[in-house]
Amino acid sequence: METVLITGASRGIGLELTNKFLELNYKVIATYRNKPSTELEKLQSNENISLIELEVTDEISINKLKDYLQGIKIDILINNAGIIGPEDQSVEGITRQDWLTTFAINSIAPLMISRAVLNNMESAINPRIITISSQMGAINRDNVGMYAYRSSKVAVNKVMKVLALELKEKSIAVCLIHPGWVKTDMGGENADISATKSASGIVNIAQELTMESSGKFFNWEGNEHVW
Repeated sequence: METVLITGASRGIGLELTNKFLELNYKVIATYRNKPSTELEKLQSNENISLIELEVTDEISINKLKDYLQGIKIDILINNAGIIGPEDQSVEGITRQDWLTTFAINSIAPLMISRAVLNNMESAINPRIITISSQMGAINRDNVGMYAYRSSKVAVNKVMKVLALELKEKSIAVCLIHPGWVKTDMGGENADISATKSASGIVNIAQELTMESSGKFFNWEGNEHVW
C-alpha cells in the first residue's frame, strides 16, 4: 500500500484528492492550516487517513511535520496548498507585501515541503513529487494582470524543473500539473470543471508518473502543457 502526503487538504482540490486516494486504498496524510474543515474531519472514520496541522510557510511547523514523519515511507507528495493572492493585482494596486506572501506560499513552500520529506521518499519503490501549478504561469500565454499569482506560478515551475534534474540520480520523479479552471473558492462558480473531475485526472497522473516524465508540465487530463 502506497502513502500519499497532500498539503492543503481541507477544501477544494486537496479535499477531493484526499477522497480519491482513500477510495483507491492509499494511506493518506492530509495537512490543514489552523483547523481542518468539517468535511476533512469526517474522513477520520477511515483508518487509512491521518491529519496533521501544517503552515507551509513556517519553519517550525515544517520541522514538526518532519518529526511526525520519522520512519514513515512517503510514495507520493502532492504540493497542493496555494493561494490566488490579493484581490488587487494590477500594476497600480499590487503591494510588495502581498506579492511576497503569494510567493512564500506558491513558490517557496513547495520546495521547503519537498525537501522536508526527501528522506521519507528514498525508501519508496517509485517516489513522486507533484506540484499543483497553473497555466497562468506559462510564459507563452499572453494575459494581463494578476501579477502576484502569475509570477508565483512561473517561479514554482522553474523550481520544480530544477528539482527534477537534481533528484534524477535518486530516481525521484517530479512534475507539475495545471489542474484546470476548477469550481473552488479560488476558481469561482463560473469555472469549467468540478474539483472532483480535476482531482480524478491528477490522481491518474500520480499513479502513472515515472522517471521518463520527470520534469514535465501536464494538464489535468495528462497532456503535456507548454511552458
